[in-house]
Amino acid sequence: MNALAQSPAAAGAFTRQDVRFDSGETYCSAWLYLPVGVERPPVVVLGHGLGAIREMRLDAFSERFAAAGIATLAFTYRYFGDSGGEPRQLMSVKRQLADWEAALAFVKRRADVDGSRLAVWGSSFGGGHAITVASRHPELLAAISQCPFTDGLASAAALGLKGSLKVTPVVLRDFAAKLLGRPPVMVPIAAAPGQPALMNAHDALPGYLALMPKGVRFVNHVAARVIPEIGTYRPGRSAAKVKCPILFCVSNTDTVTPPAQTLAFAHRAAGEIKRYDAGHFDFYMGHAFEQLVSDQTRFLIQHLSDPR
Repeated sequence: MNALAQSPAAAGAFTRQDVRFDSGETYCSAWLYLPVGVERPPVVVLGHGLGAIREMRLDAFSERFAAAGIATLAFTYRYFGDSGGEPRQLMSVKRQLADWEAALAFVKRRADVDGSRLAVWGSSFGGGHAITVASRHPELLAAISQCPFTDGLASAAALGLKGSLKVTPVVLRDFAAKLLGRPPVMVPIAAAPGQPALMNAHDALPGYLALMPKGVRFVNHVAARVIPEIGTYRPGRSAAKVKCPILFCVSNTDTVTPPAQTLAFAHRAAGEIKRYDAGHFDFYMGHAFEQLVSDQTRFLIQHLSDPR
C-alpha cells in the first residue's frame, strides 16, 4: 500500500483555509485544503473554466483529494469572484496563465505542503491551461486535464458560423471602449441556443447555473475583447511537450470542447486517457463526478506518493 493511502487522512479529515496570493497588480483568492495528520503532503493546484469561480464545485474535488492525503489550492482568477482586479469580468489568456504561475510559486513557498510533489488540475478552459502549464514545468509530477478546451478553432466551429458572427459587433464595440478608456462591453458567457454568447449549446446555460451554490450569483458575462484570444488559443498543441504523467478526462458527448480534437492532441502526449458518457457540464455532479474523482484520486495517489 502506498504512503498516501496509509495516512490518517484516508479517514477523510482535512481543514480549509481562505488564502490569497499576489498575481500581477493584484491578488487571487483561494482555498487551501490540508489533510489532517499528514506532514508536508503533496499538493495539487486547481483552476476552473471560462468565467467560472472556485465556488462552482472546485471544493467538491478538493475535498476528495484532501481526504486521500493530498493538499489542494483551488483558486479564482483575477477580475472574477472575490479575487482582486479592475475592471471586473476581464478575461485574458495571458493573465490567467500568469495566475497559474503565481499559484505554483505560492505553494512552493509554503512550509506546510511539499512543493516538490506538485500537480496541476484544470477543467474546461482551465483544462487547456493545465496542459500549457504542465508543458512549461517539467518539475511537476502529474497533471489532470478535465473536459479540456484544446483548440479555439474547434470550439468556434462548435459554436457555428452564425453564432460567431453574432458576437463580432460586440467585440468591435469593446475594443473601441478599451481605446477610449471606457468600461468594457460585455458578452454573455452562456445563453440559450441561437442567442449570442461564448457558449450557446443546449446544456451550457443550465450547466453553469447548476454549478452555483445557494447564495452565490453567477455573473454571466465577460469583456468581449477576449473572444479573438479564445479563437486563437490552442493549448492542445502543447500536449506533446508535457513531460510528467498527464490524465485526460474526456466527455464523449462534449458540446463545448469537441472530443475528437481533444483526443487527437491527447494521443500525442505520454499520458492516460479516460472517456466518459457524460456531457461537458455533467462532470461536476452525480454519478459522473463519482467516476471522475475516483479515477483522478487514484492517478494522483499513484504519481504523488512519497517514494521514501
